[in-house]
Amino acid sequence: MTRAEPAGSALALAPGSRVGIIAGGGSLPVEVADGLAARGYPPFILLMEGEADRKQQLSRYEHVTMALEQIGSLVSTLKRHGVTHLVLAGEIKRRPKLTNMRPSLGLLAIVPSVIVALAHGDDGLLKVLTRGLERRGIKVVGAHEVVPELTAGKGTLTATQPSKSDWRDIEAGRAAAKAIGALDIGQAAIAIGGRAIALEGIEGTAGLLERTRELRHHGRLAGKARGVLVKCAKPGQELRADLPSIGPQTVEAAHAAGLAGIAVEAGRSLILEGPATLSRANALGLFIVGLPATEPADGR
Repeated sequence: MTRAEPAGSALALAPGSRVGIIAGGGSLPVEVADGLAARGYPPFILLMEGEADRKQQLSRYEHVTMALEQIGSLVSTLKRHGVTHLVLAGEIKRRPKLTNMRPSLGLLAIVPSVIVALAHGDDGLLKVLTRGLERRGIKVVGAHEVVPELTAGKGTLTATQPSKSDWRDIEAGRAAAKAIGALDIGQAAIAIGGRAIALEGIEGTAGLLERTRELRHHGRLAGKARGVLVKCAKPGQELRADLPSIGPQTVEAAHAAGLAGIAVEAGRSLILEGPATLSRANALGLFIVGLPATEPADGR
C-alpha cells in the first residue's frame, strides 16, 4: 500500500513570492526546498550553523549561513533577499546563548519576548518567533502547507495491518502522548500491553526508542509483547513549526526496539523520505497508521 493522498493542497503563492527556509538538521529542509523548486519557487536557505547537516544538497540554492546568536539580523537578512514567506524546517538541538549575541536594534526588539517565551517551553518560543516575524512582514508557513505531499494520510499506509491488541496500544499511546504534549514535554509515547511504558523527553524520539530497546534487552519488557510508537501534535501546538515527523531511521529504531508499528496523526504529522520510509516498514513487517486528528487542523 502506498501513502494516502495528502490532507490538503499546496499553499497558493502569488507571483513574485519568495520562500525562505530556516534549515536545521535532517532531511526536511531538503524535501521542502526541492518541493518548492519543483513548483517554480526556488527557495532562499538560511543554513543554521552547527545544525544543518545536508549542506551539500541545500547549497545548490541561494543560501547564507547564520549562527543562532545572529537572530537579531534575521528579518533584515530575509528582506534583503526578497523573502515573503518563511518555513522553519529541521531539527535545532540547542538554544541561542544570549550572552553571545551582538547587540542590535533588531535583537533588542525581540529579546524580551524570547526570554518570556523560554519560560513557556519550546512551543511558547515558536509562537513568539512566528508572530514576531509576521509583525515585521514575513509570513510564516508550515512545511505541510508548501509541500503537502509530506503529510501523513489517513488509514494504514503499509502492507502490514495493526491487530486488535495493537489498536489498544495505539489508543493508550495516543492518550499518553497528548498528556505530555499538553505539558510541552514531548510528542511521542510507547505503549505495550495496553498501557504507556515510556514517554518522550528532551532526548527526542530517537532517545525514546533507544531507551525502549535497552529495556527490552535487559529483560524489563516481555519478549513477546511488541508495542507501538505513537507521535501526536501537542494540544494547541503552533503547527507551522515542529510538526511530529518520522522517517526511515524511526522505522529502523522502532524495529530494533521490538515494536509492531508506528501511529501518527494524519494531516498533522510528516513522513520524511516517504517512499523509503514506507518501503522499509514493509520490508521489516511494521505498520504505519495515520490517525484522524482530534483537533482542528489549524493550530495557530
